[in-house]
Amino acid sequence: MKILHISDLHFGPPFLPRVGESLRRAAESVSPDVIVVSGDLTQRAKPEQFEQAAEFLRQLPDAPRVVVPGNHDVPLYRIIERFTDPHRHYQRIISKELNTVLRTDEAVIVGLDSTAPRSAISNGRLHPSKLDFCRRVFENTPPELSRIVVAHHHFAPAPDYLRDRAMPKAKRAIKLFVDLGVELILGGHLHRSYIGNTLDFYPAAGRDHGIVIVQSGTSTSRRGRGREREKNTFNEIDLSQHAIRVTHHIYDDDTGIFAPLSRHEFARGSGRLSTQTDAVGKHGSAEWEAEFSR
Repeated sequence: MKILHISDLHFGPPFLPRVGESLRRAAESVSPDVIVVSGDLTQRAKPEQFEQAAEFLRQLPDAPRVVVPGNHDVPLYRIIERFTDPHRHYQRIISKELNTVLRTDEAVIVGLDSTAPRSAISNGRLHPSKLDFCRRVFENTPPELSRIVVAHHHFAPAPDYLRDRAMPKAKRAIKLFVDLGVELILGGHLHRSYIGNTLDFYPAAGRDHGIVIVQSGTSTSRRGRGREREKNTFNEIDLSQHAIRVTHHIYDDDTGIFAPLSRHEFARGSGRLSTQTDAVGKHGSAEWEAEFSR
């Protein structure tokens, strides 16, 4: 199974049309079996921004998709709306369901709404009811299927100088995911990528194998941060019988196309990074890649 993982589109003033068009072409060349969009489709949760995002998603390859809302998909300054009906436009235009399940022949993917518009507008939350939703799905999932979780907010901070805090009570969620046999967590929010393992941050939770974490940077906006400042990225994920392979793509301003930057391989069932972690393309460097893939 091949997954196209994009995030943080930010339709509105930050959106970059030329990058969006390049992403559309790249998506066609990837030819994914599943498309994952891990939140922040809009900049300010306005109806016209959701309409633009929905039109963009319709132009992507015809594949099953998992879409979750991000904190920018609920109103920030429209206070009454944020407290009374925060997902009104998202649910009308993008998806009625905030917590979703996609079942394929190879995997079960659970999309969780990590937004908390009434209490934690930026850092998000996963309330116990959403963890219960995840538990019910995976407890009835056949053991031979891969189990994947998608949420906008990050369960682990990117290991860099910006030192962002993880989502509150992330360790509680990670422990549950380990107990449920989750192999892969996909997310966004940080506006820069991180590809690694929960064992980097939570050694007591699933110390035998951990869970592979794949964070996407902003795929189509000018809001990249850290080492991906003003950069745009997405991830291509291949699940085979024995491995999870992640190819990290970055937009090249000179050529106007997305090109592979690095590749990462994890053994299925162990969650440990194998020796096949390579920097590729003109942007890559061994030193950068060694730090990036910790």
